[in-house]
Amino acid sequence: MITAERLKTILAGFPHLTIGLVGDLFLDRYLEIPDDVCEMSIETGLEAYQIARVRNQPGALGTVLNNLAALGVGALIPVTLIGDDGHGFDLLRALRNLPVDPALVIRDPDRLTPTYTKPLRISRDGSCTELNRLDVRVRAPLSEAATQRICEAMTEVWHRVDGLIVLDQINELNWGVVNDTVRAHLETLSRQQPDKLMLIDSRAHLERFRCGSPKGNEIEFTRAAKQDGGASNAAESAASMLANRNLATAFCTVGAKGILVARPGKPVETVPGFPVPGPVDIVGAGDSATSGIVASLLAGASETEAATIGNLVASITVQVIGSTGTATPDQVLKALPQ
Repeated sequence: MITAERLKTILAGFPHLTIGLVGDLFLDRYLEIPDDVCEMSIETGLEAYQIARVRNQPGALGTVLNNLAALGVGALIPVTLIGDDGHGFDLLRALRNLPVDPALVIRDPDRLTPTYTKPLRISRDGSCTELNRLDVRVRAPLSEAATQRICEAMTEVWHRVDGLIVLDQINELNWGVVNDTVRAHLETLSRQQPDKLMLIDSRAHLERFRCGSPKGNEIEFTRAAKQDGGASNAAESAASMLANRNLATAFCTVGAKGILVARPGKPVETVPGFPVPGPVDIVGAGDSATSGIVASLLAGASETEAATIGNLVASITVQVIGSTGTATPDQVLKALPQ
């Protein structure tokens, strides 16, 4: 267990960090609908939902940005591509609240800004029920010109930051910001500075990365390593395999059990999670763990300490119901068992 004094020392390093991020930046739009107001549409005969409040916040890569900012990281530089549209305007406006340099957020008039619109039915007691989500995004690959702009921006950011987080959010192969050309360029950059931290988080394509520290959940790891997910040691075996292949430490989240830390050529270590009382909402938990792990490693933490802090951060964010939570340094300190 990490001590409170050691945790304070690591957290104190966060404001001095500059972290780059590459991947899919979404707009998360929450529409709050009070359940005590009902208006029927004359045209359709259906209920016309009455929106009382609209909340916009960065999602996907933006969830990591939110978490890093809440943890007190000094500067964040995302490399991404969004549309030149109203959703993109709202997304960039939401980024103004964070310590983000938006210079490498590329706007492309031929793309839609990826947007998750989440209607929430709000009860009188303040509880909420999420209704069907509405998704906006282009279901096609980036153009060659857009890909080239992303690669040029990655080269620029790689030499400006202490470390880099890569978030491959899109399930369909090569439809997101991180495509095969971008993956190859990441390998080139990693070879130029092999000691610089590059953490790779991919929802569906972790096996296609040949550089950086793999990070994901046990389903993503076992799928990437082609392991039988039902086997008792499948996650450990998968994490070890990907760590050895990439020659970098792998971090595999295993829910409430914590995080597996797999170092090349060494036994896999389980860093236990922290019990959480009451209802939980696991949306964004993996991204919050990523933020804690990367910031801690760059602030001088060991891999085990970083995984512990990742677990602490996630234990706080899962207690936020109906929204994607974040954790502050004070909350992290208070969450550490005495």
